[in-house]
Amino acid sequence: MFAKKSLGQNFLHDESALRAIVEAGDVQAGDHILEIGPGLGALTKKLLATGARIVAIEKDDRLIAILNETFKVEIENKTFTLIHGDALEVDIKKLGFKNNAYKLIANIPYYITGQILRQFTENTPRPTCAVMMVQKEVAERAVARDGKESILSMSIKAFGDPKKIKTVPRGAFNPAPGVDSAILLIKDIYPRFEKQEEQELFFLLMKAGFAAKRKMLAPNLREVTTNPHTLLVNAGLSEKVRAEDLHLEDWKKIIYYAAGK
Repeated sequence: MFAKKSLGQNFLHDESALRAIVEAGDVQAGDHILEIGPGLGALTKKLLATGARIVAIEKDDRLIAILNETFKVEIENKTFTLIHGDALEVDIKKLGFKNNAYKLIANIPYYITGQILRQFTENTPRPTCAVMMVQKEVAERAVARDGKESILSMSIKAFGDPKKIKTVPRGAFNPAPGVDSAILLIKDIYPRFEKQEEQELFFLLMKAGFAAKRKMLAPNLREVTTNPHTLLVNAGLSEKVRAEDLHLEDWKKIIYYAAGK
């Protein structure tokens, strides 16, 4: 089986990485798991061995026959359900998952990482946690390893708590990708803003704040608010602060005053 470059396929075969994904998700007997990109089924076998029930979505039609044969018994006893389709297009609600009642496990093409994150954090039904294989640099940005926040890290933290589990070297895959990877865990997934309008205002202000990363926040916010300096002062923040220096609680203070509370 040759990996399709057009689908961004790199099949994970490293046993320690496979175990780390299952452990990161704390997968237990009876858990409901949505697996995106089962590939040849190496991770699927580990997940099924826990006693969890798996629904897997696979886009590559070549792999469907292989997975159907490999997991014939599990399909018959209904512990494994295979969906042939694109995870970005499948209606998750129709698969029977309930909000915060399943776990997302994804070993996906890196070019759709952002889309998958948005789909499963910003919309319902949301998973309780997500374990994803991502580029190492993406994982480090997500957790703000250098102490500097980004659009990615703040977008994730608006819905969950990200944690880098471990680095996975490129040799753990076949074929080996051109970059090292990392296992990213996002737990406690739920909206950190009580009202939809607050969430929308957060994304509006936050994206404007990061529009020119090296500029101070106030000039960037002029694009979306009339008096950003007063807004920052009221929020108890320095007028010289940069977007990368703010945490979620700081943005909540800004939103409080921006909404005219």
